[in-house]
Amino acid sequence: MELFARQRIIPAAHNQKDIEKIAELKNSGHYMVMLETHVAQLKSLVTFASSTGKKVLLHADLINGLKNDDYAIDFLCQEIRPAGIISTRGNVILKAKQHKVLAIQRLFMIDSSANTKGKALIQKVQPDAIELLPGILPEQIENMIREMKIPVIAGGLIEREEQVQQALLAGATAITTSDKKLWLG
Repeated sequence: MELFARQRIIPAAHNQKDIEKIAELKNSGHYMVMLETHVAQLKSLVTFASSTGKKVLLHADLINGLKNDDYAIDFLCQEIRPAGIISTRGNVILKAKQHKVLAIQRLFMIDSSANTKGKALIQKVQPDAIELLPGILPEQIENMIREMKIPVIAGGLIEREEQVQQALLAGATAITTSDKKLWLG
């Protein structure tokens, strides 16, 4: 089965209104990213999104009120039940893999040191996918795919359709964006 069922644009929600807007989209695909949430609202938001047919990729690092440790990931996977977990932290990715949810390693490509450390982390944790930020670096997308042989999702600073196409042409499996005008791709 192909990762994300050929969905090329994965909408990212910053708040409840974004989640409701994504739920209304009929041709946007099944996956969505849930960013910046509060632990008290998490269950109801994921339940709502799931009831509309959306598979939630939950950004564990951005949940307010939840410490990002092994117990938190146990809680998220057992109680909240997202389709996947996104994190910058290797221990979170390893724990998500134990729970058999999609484990997506988020990497910020800010300089060569971050690049080197990110690749070492990927080799150690073997995520299901890599979310590479910023997503407007087609050459880095190509390099990461070639070197790591793991699907890459491009995210961050993608604001125009041509940037979406450049990322996809560079080999990205999909792009994540909170830019509403790109959600229908």
